[in-house]
Amino acid sequence: MLKKVIIKGRSVVLRPLSLKDAPWFCRWLKDREVTKFLAIYELPPPALKEEIEWIKEARRDKNNLRLAITTTEGKLIGSIGLNKIDRYHRRAEYGIFIGDQRYWGQGYGTEAGKLIIDYGFKKLKLHRIYLRFIAYNIRGQKSYKKIGFKLEGRQRDHTFRDGAWHDEVMMGILKSDILENKKLKIKK
Repeated sequence: MLKKVIIKGRSVVLRPLSLKDAPWFCRWLKDREVTKFLAIYELPPPALKEEIEWIKEARRDKNNLRLAITTTEGKLIGSIGLNKIDRYHRRAEYGIFIGDQRYWGQGYGTEAGKLIIDYGFKKLKLHRIYLRFIAYNIRGQKSYKKIGFKLEGRQRDHTFRDGAWHDEVMMGILKSDILENKKLKIKK
């Protein structure tokens, strides 16, 4: 990991991944309702040993910032990251998942997203953060728009899933978008 990062918000805390998180991730990644929005959908769910190894590697990786999302009370609810950090072009790919469905649609993901985007622009000095998602992830798209991401493109019939073709949507946010829009600024 880049360094030990802890980012606190009103409802969530972003903290380094812990090996104790592995059983929760394994449980959530068995749930097709959770993984239908993730790139790993077609893969078998990881065994505990595999997830522990993934967390160990994620903590060592200098080109990805992957953090756990917890409530302010310390309840683990998902993970978030800035991946493929490119220091020359000053860009990274955004990724998030809320594994605990009891926390879906309540703003936890949006707040976590705003926090990590703010960190990416201020601390990592990024210029651009981008993401891709399957078009049927309407809840995700609403959150991304609230964070400040703008539609950049659409790849038609890009993903074959559950017997049907689905478009992939691309969105991005620039540091200047945040500076121009006071509504996107983080309130702590």
